[in-house]
Amino acid sequence: MYRPLLDDLNLTYPQYLTLVALWENGPQTVSQLGNKLDLDSGTLTPMLKRMEKANLIVRHRDVMDERVVLVELTEKGRRMQADSAIIPQTLLEKSGLDSDEWHTLNKTMKKLMVHVSE
Repeated sequence: MYRPLLDDLNLTYPQYLTLVALWENGPQTVSQLGNKLDLDSGTLTPMLKRMEKANLIVRHRDVMDERVVLVELTEKGRRMQADSAIIPQTLLEKSGLDSDEWHTLNKTMKKLMVHVSE
């Protein structure tokens, strides 16, 4: 369901989720993003490099601890929020579910993911 919407924005689903995490929570460390997205650094780092090359994010070392890499949105990355604002509503409409059903399904899927990953 996401593919046609994300293709128009030239984004993959994991890239979209990364942008959503940054829109919602601001700059984060690579580690925080990995935890939030449930991606290991072997998957996350190449994706972040592609996003940086596309001028969606910038990565830089934390001045307090150079071992830590921070990820921030660029102006283009911030503008993508407006460009992608239709995605949640479009998906809800295509799903045939109402808002309450969608949230219940999402909550159930998160619970399932917790249990199958144990």
